[in-house]
Amino acid sequence: QAQLVESGGGLVQPGGSLTLSCAASGNIFPWNGMNWYRQAPGKEREWVAAIMSGGRTLYTDDVEGRFTISSDNAKKEWYLQMNSLRLEDTAKYYCNVVSALGGVHYWGQGIQVTVSS
Repeated sequence: QAQLVESGGGLVQPGGSLTLSCAASGNIFPWNGMNWYRQAPGKEREWVAAIMSGGRTLYTDDVEGRFTISSDNAKKEWYLQMNSLRLEDTAKYYCNVVSALGGVHYWGQGIQVTVSS
């Protein structure tokens, strides 16, 4: 059973940093792409960043220059380095991996990031 587990969330002050991790187990590899999404209270889930298996990265305008997405195939993990965090970055963050085996989407259970002074 393929599974994704996020870690690294928590409470941080505005301007601070956090790094989220998404660890895979089971038959997810090889993979085509990986995305981070987030959902704030009362809002729809929104896409934040993506990394392709070839290394190309994409970001929503709101996080461009502040967040960095990366992967470590040897560890079967993906990361979201978040710097200069703002109050509006507060949300539950989800990782999503698209397997190269049939294009199956896998989702993590989500992890809370709270930016507050």
